[in-house]
Amino acid sequence: MNNPILQRAVFLLLLTGVTLAFFWVIAPFFGAVFWAVVLALMFMPLFRRLRTALRGRDTLAAVATLLICLLIVVVPLAFIVGAMVDEAASFTQRVRSGELDLRALFQQVVDALPAWLHGLLGRFGLVNMQDVLDKVSAALVQGGQAITARALAIGQNTLLLVMNLGITLYLLFFFLRDGRELGLMIRRAVPMQAEHTSYLLHKFATVVRATVRGTVVVALVQGLLGGLAFAVLGIHGAVLWGVSMAVLSLVPAVGAALVWAPVAIYLLATGSPGAGIGLIAWGAGVMGMMDNILRPLLVGKLPDFLVLLSTIGGISVFGINGFVMGPAIAALFVAAWALFSVAESDAAETAPPRPETPPEA
Repeated sequence: MNNPILQRAVFLLLLTGVTLAFFWVIAPFFGAVFWAVVLALMFMPLFRRLRTALRGRDTLAAVATLLICLLIVVVPLAFIVGAMVDEAASFTQRVRSGELDLRALFQQVVDALPAWLHGLLGRFGLVNMQDVLDKVSAALVQGGQAITARALAIGQNTLLLVMNLGITLYLLFFFLRDGRELGLMIRRAVPMQAEHTSYLLHKFATVVRATVRGTVVVALVQGLLGGLAFAVLGIHGAVLWGVSMAVLSLVPAVGAALVWAPVAIYLLATGSPGAGIGLIAWGAGVMGMMDNILRPLLVGKLPDFLVLLSTIGGISVFGINGFVMGPAIAALFVAAWALFSVAESDAAETAPPRPETPPEA
């Protein structure tokens, strides 16, 4: 029983079991903990400035930072989500009542297609578009119903939502106030070289800040520009479609075009070529330029293809949290392999030279 190797093995087994049990216990609040960490990383520079202005009063600086976070993040988000839900419910009601006939709109687009395109579609057996129209119409209705149902579910689970928001803000306060001590504790606890641990933690923080900053700014800009264009063209539900474009812009390169491109095609096919061409120019030119310019400038820590793959993969695995977790995991992957290659190179350079084999007689 006094064998040091056995004692260490039992201790490591106990440590692993307790750690897994801890993560299992807090798993229901994973989203709250994750966003508390993300918000702490985003608002840490502001907290440090406020702490300096308040002469080192950490608690007061953390409370002030928390209030600013509420004003610029939580309150505007609540208003936007409320407006989006109202317009989604209105859209679904218009479709159900027949005021908005999606099949007729799609058929109008198909009938307006040029003859050569009809011939091309006929070769592939796509002349009869009724099945396609039915599926698209059903998908749009289901999407509106899903948004409305989700809103009702959120309303029915207001207590759970408020509790998660309260946990996020509660943790954010402590992460801000005690962030430096927590970082030092993690560095000491991780069984790696101190410089490697510091490098990986710094890389994680940098990528999370850059990803959130870049994604949020691009989403806000594209959603605002897209919603403004729809409002100018008189398209019903400009807020809903603007928010949809903002959410879809989480996927680089193709996101917002999934909304404005079909609308532009409809305008071109239904006798509004000026509006259609204008929307294409606005979407591909102004909105696309904003995406191509702002995203690399604000994110700029990973190759574009890796950002695209990690964002899509992260969203598919982790849901909405994945647009941050995916690029962060990809950045840690790249950083860890870079450290490994450097360590292997250093080990090869410091290794003693092999003795030369004497020539055979």
